[in-house]
Amino acid sequence: MPDGPAPRFLSDAEVRAFRPAGPRFQGADRFAPLREGLARWGQFGPGQVAGRSFPIACVALEVTQRCNLDCTLCYLSDRAEMVHDLPLAEVYRRIDMIRDHYGPNTNVQVTGGDPTLRSADDLRAIVAYVRKAGLRAALFTNGIKASRALLRELAAAGLNDVAFHVDMTQERKGFESEAELNAVRDAYIARAQGLGLRILFNTTVFDGNVHEVPALARFFRDRAERVRLASFQMQADTGRGTLRARDGELITQQSMIAAIDRGLGMALDFDAVDVGHPRCNRYAAVLTAGDRTVPLLRDRALAGRAFAALARHNADWNSGAATARAAARALVRDPALAWRAARWAAGLARRLGPGLV
Repeated sequence: MPDGPAPRFLSDAEVRAFRPAGPRFQGADRFAPLREGLARWGQFGPGQVAGRSFPIACVALEVTQRCNLDCTLCYLSDRAEMVHDLPLAEVYRRIDMIRDHYGPNTNVQVTGGDPTLRSADDLRAIVAYVRKAGLRAALFTNGIKASRALLRELAAAGLNDVAFHVDMTQERKGFESEAELNAVRDAYIARAQGLGLRILFNTTVFDGNVHEVPALARFFRDRAERVRLASFQMQADTGRGTLRARDGELITQQSMIAAIDRGLGMALDFDAVDVGHPRCNRYAAVLTAGDRTVPLLRDRALAGRAFAALARHNADWNSGAATARAAARALVRDPALAWRAARWAAGLARRLGPGLV
């Protein structure tokens, strides 16, 4: 027998008593902890969305550690496959905990491993419970088992988003480049299209595909009417992956921004809006119409004023209808903001030109 104390595991009582770290968001201002934390780091400026529109961006709900891929940049432990799936009762308890801690409309990422390795009945029940709790459900999957039939069932149960992770780190057999993997991406878009789901894509960037980022940006731009978000995630030294740390000169935030700009043939403004700390993530938005594409947000002052006005109406920012109603109320109450917004919209229309028709 090895020397030393035996490993200690949490008791059943300790597991049941667990609560997320940090304050419980009781009372009217659930946004205060995030807002105050960002302010301490000098990051709660006029264009900051976090702490205004949500108390936390999202919560990852891991429902399995099993996966049907072995990515070279996997974030899981090398013992992940030994971990049993959570019983549904425990998943439900954690969903209740998320609702109690962060409040309604919190984005819940149903993830793993790959959650589609659980049964369709389990997944349907989990999504339905998230929806019943007043939260938003997003399925994070590599897509291999996310058939259209399954996505249709999950959409009917209340799924809001599906985020497909596709890239060369997954070593899918028969694909030698991200360009070749676009056939997989198109197939996944077709599976999810028309089901009322927002379609998102994640791409891990490493030295083997960094040169393809401009072309990938164009690929997603050309499918903007179907793909809501394209996320480029830089290589990280974590988990059981074999590639480890990235080349700090080749892959940086600035090099990613430059690559996306090259792909789209325009300079996007990744500083118009902040979503949390800019060293963690940067966002930009475009608007497409016909064959025209223009940056959506370029006026940081206007964006900050608009987000502050919208936040007072406590809308579900993920709902287009709720956001539109909140925007209408904000513009009625602030004629100066309405005038600036009208000038901004007119400028967008001029740049889009014939594409609007």
